[in-house]
Amino acid sequence: MTIRVLLADDQALMRGGFRMILESADDIEVVGEAYDGADAVRRYAALRPDVVVMDVRMPVMDGIEATRRIAASDPDARILVLTMFDLDAHVYDALRAGASGFLLKDRPPEELVEAVRVVAAGDALLSPSVTRRLIAEFARRPEPPTPPPTLDELTEREREVLVLIARGLSNAEIAARLHLAETTVKTHVSRVLGKFGLRDRAQAVVLAYESGLVRAGEQPS
Repeated sequence: MTIRVLLADDQALMRGGFRMILESADDIEVVGEAYDGADAVRRYAALRPDVVVMDVRMPVMDGIEATRRIAASDPDARILVLTMFDLDAHVYDALRAGASGFLLKDRPPEELVEAVRVVAAGDALLSPSVTRRLIAEFARRPEPPTPPPTLDELTEREREVLVLIARGLSNAEIAARLHLAETTVKTHVSRVLGKFGLRDRAQAVVLAYESGLVRAGEQPS
């Protein structure tokens, strides 16, 4: 099945480069380009692509606000955010807005292709550097004014899996840590997402920190 992609970047040369990289893959088609966040919102509504490749910093409307509006209009939207810096101050805000993954612009071309495939498949793309940035952001922020979500619906095993997701571990790494089959881990992950209406692992990471299940600065056991 062909993955339909919308590119959103204010630099025409950058969009052209991304288009060439993505369309070199047999299973990816670029169906549109947007020159700022507002244009991305309009084009998403018209084209309904499978994945949006979204730059963070754009004029008129930045990628964070565009991500928020697209995700609000379509809970199934899949948005891959591109940034120049792994310590970008907007990582947390983009995750809260509904981004499904992050990728640095200076990564090799094949990583962009694979990132689009990962996000299109319904998984989240969170590199260790992005996970560390998210942890640092939670450490810096004051206590939220609203009560954090409770995790009473989770079993003990599901809590363990959620903690390891928040630490940035893959399903295979979680399986090795907990001595489980990878298929069993996938089942636990699906149940965690389903119980809280979460779209993907990116939102699960946010939930783990906002609920207090995982705290910045703690070392995994």
